[in-house]
Amino acid sequence: MIIGLTGGIATGKSTVTAYVEYQYNIKTYDADIYARNAVKPGQPAFDTICERYGTSVLTPDGQLNRAWLGERVFRDTSERRWLERLIHPLVRQQYEAMYQQFATSDTLVVFSIPLLFEAGMTDLVQQVWVVWCTTGQQCQRLMVRNSWTERQCYDRINAQLPLFLKMWWADKLLDNSGTLTHLYQQIDACIIEYSQKV
Repeated sequence: MIIGLTGGIATGKSTVTAYVEYQYNIKTYDADIYARNAVKPGQPAFDTICERYGTSVLTPDGQLNRAWLGERVFRDTSERRWLERLIHPLVRQQYEAMYQQFATSDTLVVFSIPLLFEAGMTDLVQQVWVVWCTTGQQCQRLMVRNSWTERQCYDRINAQLPLFLKMWWADKLLDNSGTLTHLYQQIDACIIEYSQKV
């Protein structure tokens, strides 16, 4: 059983994956890690990004300046789409290999993919969980976590598919607008429901 976990930025995907790993020993696979690995020095995507943006996109030690790149692509839709077209296929390759391993297994795993719908990866999961909170909560969490301005927060939030659409398409909804205890209780209920079917 492959669960595709998604939501909006700062809605609580990492909180969910940390809980299922700790409480249930369920293995999770994070798309953000694969995306970061895809743009490390020495990788073809890194070279392609450098060719497009020049030395401005690099830190003094030759790494990708993710903050600079983020500001550039989240203020320009065409640039963001160019970057997504470069990285999404590379991330998908990683998940395709794991899909072959887990699709016919009783093992429960979680593919945590922030852009599950946007990147067209729903065919690689068997159930979709969407963790959500209010837009105001997303903004507040981003301002605290990343020290972003309100404009930077809403640039990121608005760059993603509207959260209500993801919620509409979900198999399971996880409300993270309240307490962690409430969120954990919802996760417990989903896991129990699955275990009763196996």
